Amino acid sequence: MKKTSNELFFQLVALMLAIILVHSIYVTVVRPNADSIINRAAEVAAAGGEFVVPRTFFVVIKDFEQEACFVLALWALVIMAYKARTAMRQSRMLEMPLVSVSEGTRILPGDVGQLMRPLQSLPTHQQRYLLPRALITALSRFQVTASVQSATETAHTVCEAESSRLDSELSMIRYITWAIPSIGFIGTVRGIGTALGQAHQAMAGDIAGVTASLGVAFNSTFVALLISIVVMFFMHQLQLMQERLVLDSYAYCENRLLRFLKSGST
Repeated sequence: MKKTSNELFFQLVALMLAIILVHSIYVTVVRPNADSIINRAAEVAAAGGEFVVPRTFFVVIKDFEQEACFVLALWALVIMAYKARTAMRQSRMLEMPLVSVSEGTRILPGDVGQLMRPLQSLPTHQQRYLLPRALITALSRFQVTASVQSATETAHTVCEAESSRLDSELSMIRYITWAIPSIGFIGTVRGIGTALGQAHQAMAGDIAGVTASLGVAFNSTFVALLISIVVMFFMHQLQLMQERLVLDSYAYCENRLLRFLKSGST
């Protein structure tokens, strides 16, 4: 419960910081530059020149929908960085000799206490990691039941439960990857609606308003889809890292511990 509360607090703080950072950049850099470029194009058109809708970087990302997409993308990337950092910390434990058993050694139920001492001496936060939990749980079950099969099933169950938990914790990131293109489509609807409302001006020969509104429509979807592609790439990389952690942890249990277990009757 404490870990869940800490992670929720971290996500809320990350969201607020993402909003503040992105909005500050938009207020101080993006929108002033975009307005300057648009005003120069309007002055050229007012002087009798041809009106051309600017397609610079600042103009393409200047609208509120694009700002919201960048906020969500930054929020998702921070959450994924936090989870990737945790997964990397757990992966480093795979290189540690948590269980030292020589080749050919038989581990009997009476030997479990000696093997568990190094695991129980780990810091509390490391004992909550997947690999130590799987090893401790498997050894405890073997000590009680003297059954190799029971210990093996226990280690497998712990790894499967961790895999399901990690997958469920990606639900917020999956929601964000769905929300980003949806916000882009909202900008498209808003832009097209505004353009239709200015149809009478286009019929009178003034197409500046219509073209600007259509620019909002297409720019928002374009930016949202690009951002969504980037976020989904990192999400799948994180998912791959977590899946490897679970598989490697079970392989560690199998190679370093489970294959040496022998019940007293064998």
